[in-house]
Amino acid sequence: MKSTSRIIALTLCLTLHGAIVAAQELVEQQMPFSIGGVGGVYLLVEPGELEIEVFKRDLNVRRRGWDMRVILAGPDREVIDDLVIPHSGGEQGDPPGPLQSVRWSREVDRPGVYALNITTGTDRHGLDIAWGLRTNAEAWVIETSRGHRDERHVEPIALFDADRPADVCFLPRPGEFEIEVEGLSPDVKELALFDDSGTQVATIEVAQEQSTAIRDYLYLPSGDAPEGSARYTVPEDEARGHSPWRLHLPRGQAFLNIDGVTRWAGGDLYPSMAAWTPDLDSWFTVQENRWLISPYHRYVYRDPGAQDAITFRVYNNAPETRTIALSLEFPDAEWPAALSQGSVTLDPHETEEVEGTFTAPDDNGEALVCHVRATPVQDTERFPQYTTYATLAVHAGQAPADQPLDLPLELSPYSHENRQLGYLPDYVVHNQVYFDLENRPYAISSRDLYRRIDGEWIGTEITDAVVRRVPEFDDGTWVTTSTKIAFDADNDLYLLARTGDTSALLHSSDGGDTFTAYVIEGREDEPKQWDIEQFSGHNVPDGPPPVLRFTRTHIDDPDIPTARRDPRVRWRRVYDVELIVAEKTANGDLTLGEPMLVTDACIGTASFHSGATSSLVSRDSQVHIVWGEATDPEASREEIPGVPVYVASYDRDTGELGEPVFMSFGPPPNDTHNIPTITMDSEGHIHVVVGTHGEPFHYLRSLEPNDAYAGWTEAVPTSEETLRQTYIGLVCGADDALHLVFRLAGSGEHLPGSSWTGLAYQRKLPGQDWEDPVMLLVPPFGSYSNYLHRLTIDQEGAPVLSYNYWSTMVFYRNDSRGSRARVEGTMAAVSGRPGTAGRIQRGGWGRAVMTSPDGGDTWRMW
Repeated sequence: MKSTSRIIALTLCLTLHGAIVAAQELVEQQMPFSIGGVGGVYLLVEPGELEIEVFKRDLNVRRRGWDMRVILAGPDREVIDDLVIPHSGGEQGDPPGPLQSVRWSREVDRPGVYALNITTGTDRHGLDIAWGLRTNAEAWVIETSRGHRDERHVEPIALFDADRPADVCFLPRPGEFEIEVEGLSPDVKELALFDDSGTQVATIEVAQEQSTAIRDYLYLPSGDAPEGSARYTVPEDEARGHSPWRLHLPRGQAFLNIDGVTRWAGGDLYPSMAAWTPDLDSWFTVQENRWLISPYHRYVYRDPGAQDAITFRVYNNAPETRTIALSLEFPDAEWPAALSQGSVTLDPHETEEVEGTFTAPDDNGEALVCHVRATPVQDTERFPQYTTYATLAVHAGQAPADQPLDLPLELSPYSHENRQLGYLPDYVVHNQVYFDLENRPYAISSRDLYRRIDGEWIGTEITDAVVRRVPEFDDGTWVTTSTKIAFDADNDLYLLARTGDTSALLHSSDGGDTFTAYVIEGREDEPKQWDIEQFSGHNVPDGPPPVLRFTRTHIDDPDIPTARRDPRVRWRRVYDVELIVAEKTANGDLTLGEPMLVTDACIGTASFHSGATSSLVSRDSQVHIVWGEATDPEASREEIPGVPVYVASYDRDTGELGEPVFMSFGPPPNDTHNIPTITMDSEGHIHVVVGTHGEPFHYLRSLEPNDAYAGWTEAVPTSEETLRQTYIGLVCGADDALHLVFRLAGSGEHLPGSSWTGLAYQRKLPGQDWEDPVMLLVPPFGSYSNYLHRLTIDQEGAPVLSYNYWSTMVFYRNDSRGSRARVEGTMAAVSGRPGTAGRIQRGGWGRAVMTSPDGGDTWRMW
């Protein structure tokens, strides 16, 4: 954990061996409410003294308890404090631990919405603690947001206070919704439901029977003691307003699911945001105003006295049109900064960019700060006025991002590349970057192509650029089906895309100004994924790059969520893999060959999102394909220790597809994480790395150049250490060095008391062993992390790494609206420079790109 975090000295309010009854009495005396599950609280704070007290109690239900991390961040997500309430002792089955608390008292000089972030060690779901809150904030709302699961997102509310009544206040959906409650005290006979006017609209009878569906989802034991459960369906009513309802429980011991609040369906106004409060008077309009202004902060570095502009995005998350008032506030003396407009009027879910112009300080090293305030004009009078702000800090001088990185880059909560390094690129960062033969960069989003032309990034909507279809048909909007971009020896450009159920290979001979869509027929109604040969260091096909179609034919136990399947088949998928080879005619058109079945047992491509592995590499007439296969789940690990990986080659001249050649096993078996990757060096030797899920990768090289059938080196691990590697990214440098980027499980001082995973790099120089891994990036939170990393290489041999930190913690991910925006015309919207806003997709705190111009010795932001 960062050095600014600290283990705080706490007053233990209960002896470790105190009885459960005594613990309950103490909770009653000192904890205003007691709930389970991690997530956090949003607080609307007015100027004056802010007081917050957070309580924690170890439950010792499933396993030994965990430390609880409590982070308080301001409206611009500057971290005010980062504290840890330690585990109080005790093992599974012991009585609850003593009550502990941490208090803040600080003077607030301007109003805004603060975030209180709560996580627990390696337990991403917070199931072994109870916590509560006391504050004098103007208003506050809880968001129950645990770590992710590989199943439908549900965030049950857990109440742990059986000796006192409790309320759950929530925004009801206009449509029909069900309330499901279990684990009630056996003497509770009925619950009361009140609408937004305070009128009781239902008396919900409690059945004296046990229901365990919610606790089963949470992996919590239910026991066999008497208890009650209840279900009630509220009919549709489109006239419902935007004020909370209240569910009253005579005893606050229960587990609850409420449609539209803890589980969601299409059409819900606020999906995946489990916002509620135990105190009706604490409510404010946090959901309608989520992501009102973003990013939360921008750190800008410019030459002394330089004039420039930066953009902030204003967003309306409410279901009605609203006007948002905007203004600048200066914590110190006013300095030259201005907004392009004083207000914006936005339709529901509409975004608009607002430009802020500024003049950098005159002296190197000096910084000037202002705040961009956003306030909805039509905010309801029933609740406190919502208002918040973002921060602009302008520094005179060179940004740290311009210097080589001090590795690992240590992300900290709410402080990533921009706050730490002043990273503010003038390029789009939706996906990975590819380079044409003239080393010009390209990238794509789901609907747009981006190119740097004459030093300026240009965005082109792919639908508008498709000017011809073969065969001709009436198309609609085109969306990409792969994040990859390919080029051939003529520097023609290729993409994979679809319109409706029609898939096509898009071909451009003018650098992306226009495209011809060549339809790939067949299997339109089946689930599928695609891959295309992209440049990985020394492969530039003479003609159109070969394409692979992966069509899923089987999934074990499809009606059971992934996380709950038999571990032997949890990640097992079965795909047909078909090779599609196109030829270029004399006039530059393409003819597509018939799909050729490579295998009907492929394990799939589910890990393309991280690593962007290469399934294809070619030279001259030879096309080399690599894949992993699903196997019999009943087979023993001794018989089949992992996913078997194969290579086969197709000869363009003869039209023959060769037999598969076994490479190695990537443990564990039947795991779609374990997909392999392939590349080629300058002499034509083929290099394969076999993927694993939490174990060392395996590496092989062909004995002869451009020949998969003349023998291979023995499969060797990429390290003598027991590395827990996952998600391969592989390229080959101009000097034939192999560059490997992957997720690596870490340990040590970075996050004491918690497991964590970082983003790591390995290199293999020609003729040498793999070097020890270097950690490039470490996360701000423990437990599961992903980096959605994609490794490419430019035409000069520099590895280029695109990544987007993705935390398992839903509260943290929900707090950022992401950085994916449409581009029209000349702009670089995602970077924060002036441009046109568009679609934004949540999922991370923003993609960034780093590179190593010296072949892996040092890394810097691209």
